[in-house]
Amino acid sequence: MKGHTIKEWILATRPWSFPASTMPVFVTIMFLWSKGIEVNWCLGIMALVNIVLVHAAGNVWSDYHDYKKGVDAEDTYGVRILTDKQFTPKEVLALSVTLQVLAVLMGLLMVWLTGITLLWFGLAGITLSLLYPPLKYAALGDLVIMACYSVLPMLGTTFICSGEIIPKVLWLAVPVGSITVAILHVNNARDIETDTRAGIRTFPILAGRSESILIYVFEIIMPYFWFLVMTLLHIVSPWTLLTIISLPIALKNCKQMLSCKTEGIKAIATLDEATAKLQLAFSLTLAIGLIIEALT
Repeated sequence: MKGHTIKEWILATRPWSFPASTMPVFVTIMFLWSKGIEVNWCLGIMALVNIVLVHAAGNVWSDYHDYKKGVDAEDTYGVRILTDKQFTPKEVLALSVTLQVLAVLMGLLMVWLTGITLLWFGLAGITLSLLYPPLKYAALGDLVIMACYSVLPMLGTTFICSGEIIPKVLWLAVPVGSITVAILHVNNARDIETDTRAGIRTFPILAGRSESILIYVFEIIMPYFWFLVMTLLHIVSPWTLLTIISLPIALKNCKQMLSCKTEGIKAIATLDEATAKLQLAFSLTLAIGLIIEALT
């Protein structure tokens, strides 16, 4: 893997998308702390690093398969490292394998430090990550992302940091995971025409463009109502309502998505990145709320 700068290698992994995976883990750690559960902070940091490795590996693994299958072409939006000849397919594949190996090695270390239970979470995550390209082509990508970057890492992080699986974290996995899925959804909604041409079937293709627009709006707005209802039911702390601070970003994203009805897909060319920024803002305000809960 020669001829490229470190910055180019890092950018090839799409670091702008990392809030989709790191924020669920970070929120989980803050959730445990807010509940008075003793947190192993060193293992928590390891979990954050590991999910970045898994996510980065999955990104370039998907890019490689999209390029080989003809999904990514010169006229498609998004990833350009292969279509613009910045990297060769062999380089991208080698990068993915390297990152996967590093993720597996770190995962095995965490299994050794915590217990065999974590192994099953790791195996499920790695398997889904490797199978993501064909599953995405069969309209199952949204479910895979929800599992890989929300449910599995959040449950796994409770075990890593506390030594036990705590299902109550799933009350947070639903809203946080919804925004993560929205990142993929808007990407695929933008690429409906080129994906159809390539012969694959993503969820937005099956749903249709108009319906996909509404689905995105639901995925973005639902988390705010979720915490309102969960607070009224006394399931989560009222401090989770601090997420409302990020609502203006969500509304701006929804407006941008709705504008593609009249302005075309160019209006949402970079909405996936904007949605990742929303995930960062939403999750950080949620984490702040959990921190306040822990201190009061």
